[in-house]
Amino acid sequence: MLETLIDATLMLMRIDVILMIAAGMVLGILVGALPGFTTVMAMAIVLPISFFLEPILGIPFLIGVYKGGIFGGSIPAILVNIPGTGAAVATTLDGPAMTRNGQSRKALEIALVASAIGDFLSSFGTIVVIGLIAAILILSLLVIVVSSSGSFLKGSVMLLIGMFIAMVGQDPIGAMVRFDFGFHPLQAGIDLLPLIIGLFAVPEILIAIERRQRSIDTKDTARPEGERLRWGEFRRCLRTILRSTALGGVIGMIPGVGQVVAAFMGYSAAKNASGTPERFGKGELEGVAAPEAANNAVNGPTMVPLLTLGIPGDNITAILLGAFVAQGLRPGPQLFEEQGVLVYAILLSMLIACVLLLVIGYLLTPLFARVVTIDKAYLVPLMLLFAVAGTYVYRSNPMDLYFMIAFGVFGYIARKLSFDVTPLVMGFILLPPLEYAVGQSILLSRGDFLGYLVGSRPITVAVLILTPILIFWMASRQRKQTRAEKQAVKAQLAKKEAAAGRTD
Repeated sequence: MLETLIDATLMLMRIDVILMIAAGMVLGILVGALPGFTTVMAMAIVLPISFFLEPILGIPFLIGVYKGGIFGGSIPAILVNIPGTGAAVATTLDGPAMTRNGQSRKALEIALVASAIGDFLSSFGTIVVIGLIAAILILSLLVIVVSSSGSFLKGSVMLLIGMFIAMVGQDPIGAMVRFDFGFHPLQAGIDLLPLIIGLFAVPEILIAIERRQRSIDTKDTARPEGERLRWGEFRRCLRTILRSTALGGVIGMIPGVGQVVAAFMGYSAAKNASGTPERFGKGELEGVAAPEAANNAVNGPTMVPLLTLGIPGDNITAILLGAFVAQGLRPGPQLFEEQGVLVYAILLSMLIACVLLLVIGYLLTPLFARVVTIDKAYLVPLMLLFAVAGTYVYRSNPMDLYFMIAFGVFGYIARKLSFDVTPLVMGFILLPPLEYAVGQSILLSRGDFLGYLVGSRPITVAVLILTPILIFWMASRQRKQTRAEKQAVKAQLAKKEAAAGRTD
């Protein structure tokens, strides 16, 4: 283990690695500071760049975008009360109040310091524990469905759609063409890149157009003002930062929970532990430090289920999974055996990214603050251009553009109907190796597949028996939960009607 870490550290000692992380960090903060443009959109659009780079450059570049974007969302949240990302929603509880009190500079600086500390400590913890976890591929499909946002049924539908799309083209065992429907371009299958850009970037662009988001009119507020953060104030917030880091780190290892939940939990814990809870919501410094430390602490631990189980914790890590697969690095227990040095080098790059976040954020936050006022009417066409160019350049195949548009429209409709597209991407990525493994087992069984499984694969048999039981149990549990929620809503409405009748 120690030798692997030393080799991984030596692999990182390159100026081009540092520069790529810094470039990703600047891009991430820039996009995060733009209300209406999400980190998911940025990562989906720049994903093709990582395909043309070696893994030690391309993936840390995306990690820089990821970490920068989560912090960048706090800038408009503090200055103009508009969270740049969902992760910064809880920051609007105290950040804007500090701006109104003439303390916007102090709020931005505590957000930066809390973000960097929370991210660094949780990333360090990730490196310590990630080598101790392993999983089974077929069970990961179930976890994906359960952990996806929305209902179990919707997650299952999206997973099956993704698996069906992955079956289009040639059979990995017999090279037989399937589901091409007589359409020649489908015979080669569908590439991962247009699917990811279509599902994640295009819907974000369409929603930005739909909302007609423009620049912020209050340009005078988009400028850090007031005193700088003092050492005594930071020391007062340190316990809150450490508490939120612990909460965010634990939440980050659970797929499907994410930064928003961590931020609100960190804020609530800080308020409950405070001796002056009445100050929260009125411009309390700890009210900014708590959610920012918690939501950034999620970033590192999301790599645990991603790398060990192949399960992304959210849409952002689903894109990271696509980058790993495109680089020939399929997440799972074997990845650490085959590419241990490279994997740990990528994990260690997260620590470098945290240090760069502190430096870049301190130097350039006043500049990023002005980004809040940029007119979105100019940026939407630019984002669309990058999406189209990134899709086409990778393979120079015009059909990829049509696939991107088709998946973009599908992703937009799915968003409107509250379907999470992450299970679709996971089904698409995980089906080929699963199908190949099943095909090999059938060939080895020589016609007696059941006897082969019982005789030489008892664990597989146990998994196959448990799978339908788990599916039935999870579906039943969610049905009961939905029924209980409906009854609670009805009871609440009945109380309101009764209260209204008494008033009359």
